[in-house]
Amino acid sequence: MKNTVISALYLCFALTGAGLPAWANAADDPVPPVTGNGVDEAEAALKMTAAERRAQGIKTAKVKRQVLQDVVTAPGEVLMNAYRSAQVTPRVGAQIVARHARLGDAVTQGQPLVTLSSVEVSRAQGDLVESDREWRRVKELGRKVVSAKRYVSAQVARQRAYAAVRAYGMNKTQINTLLQGADASRATGEFDLFAPQDGIVISDAFVVGEFVTPGRVLFELTDITAPWVEAQLNPRDAASITIGTPVRVSRDSHDGRQWFDGKVVQLHYRLDTTTRTRPVRIEVSNNDTMMAEGEYVEVALQTTDAAPSLAVPREALLLMQGSQTVFRVEGDELQPQPVETGVTHAGWTEIKAGLAEGDEIVIQGAFLLKSLALKSQIGEGD
Repeated sequence: MKNTVISALYLCFALTGAGLPAWANAADDPVPPVTGNGVDEAEAALKMTAAERRAQGIKTAKVKRQVLQDVVTAPGEVLMNAYRSAQVTPRVGAQIVARHARLGDAVTQGQPLVTLSSVEVSRAQGDLVESDREWRRVKELGRKVVSAKRYVSAQVARQRAYAAVRAYGMNKTQINTLLQGADASRATGEFDLFAPQDGIVISDAFVVGEFVTPGRVLFELTDITAPWVEAQLNPRDAASITIGTPVRVSRDSHDGRQWFDGKVVQLHYRLDTTTRTRPVRIEVSNNDTMMAEGEYVEVALQTTDAAPSLAVPREALLLMQGSQTVFRVEGDELQPQPVETGVTHAGWTEIKAGLAEGDEIVIQGAFLLKSLALKSQIGEGD
């Protein structure tokens, strides 16, 4: 039987065109036993040079620490990014005179969106023109001519009138235009509301001529390049998610599946009382495609352990003598080394005991080595 096994091995190496490992050329020599590692003494180290390993497709690598990652998938819903959105509302009752933007328009910060007219604003504008004229006169005369009381009173009245028109929504440019020439006929009560940020108009529910009350939302703007996606996760999965965790978001389109990159920006404190899931807020990087609020998508999040741990590729592990084992490289010897394993994520398995950082192990071709080790045992027992 021994001769039969050895003949089969010679034929195997002849067909692959590879050189024979050193132990095959001395098959009758005793194989040194493995001791001190809990491996059966019959499982001896194999001898194979680096060139022989390369010829057999056996690859090795040094053991290092890895941040073990796995992917959690969950449904998500597109939301408006509230931190990059704004509402445009009047602060006083007014009539809409003209609109300057429409639903879907891209607007820039400071761009006029709507013109309003208000009796209250007209009074405030008139007060500002009058108080500004008086303040200029008093300031020109100086403190030596006018009393301190008149000087301070004129200054305070002008400042109060200026604050009133600012509170109604007029900007500095509009106010300067109003005060040019100290012409009271400019106090018409008309004023514009401006875009507070860059964005897309996503709501403009009003008509020209309508009278609107303070706080009525005339426009909603949002930055569509960074929408939110809210995903509902199992609390156990959410526990391994951290702020900044990378995310891939996908949705169906007429061109097939679309993918967007994103990251976790917030983890909700409360669980959803109905589904008992934990909401996770994701900010998506999306410069070209508009994702509609309320749209359903799929998200894939990379879960991350708290700290890097010693890990090896899953393919490096074999079951030998009832123990998880790797082949450790010591010069030209390939030594079976039992290890204690932990969790496995994305093709990497945590090593709790049996290896040290920097140890060199076989990461490809371990099954071939196991077969050779078993055949050598059969040969010794023949």
